[in-house]
Amino acid sequence: QVRLLESGGGTVQAGSSLRLSCAVSANIFSFNDMAWYRQPPGKQRELVASIRHWRQIAGGVTNYADSVKDRFTISIDGAKNTMYLQMNSLKPEDSGVYYCSRGRNMGGKYVSDSYGQGTQVTVSS
Repeated sequence: QVRLLESGGGTVQAGSSLRLSCAVSANIFSFNDMAWYRQPPGKQRELVASIRHWRQIAGGVTNYADSVKDRFTISIDGAKNTMYLQMNSLKPEDSGVYYCSRGRNMGGKYVSDSYGQGTQVTVSS
């Protein structure tokens, strides 16, 4: 069973940056599609960023939720078997539990097959 382990969360002030990491227990080269989700307090889990074709294209093909475009960057380091989410200019509404995901593309949409246990991000105003 593939395990996904997130780290890097914490409490920061608005305008700060954080980098989340997702360590994959299996060979990350086996996964073409991966993503980050978040679940704000009292709300449903939402897709934040996804990446595919990262093995074939430098930087991969990435997609972002409108709310994080130009502030967040998703990436994968195959040599470290790790996926990252660089988060800049953080806002209080970015607070929530962030989950790493592996999945697949179905009809142009990312579909998750599994999640990690999550890491908490809290942004104070």
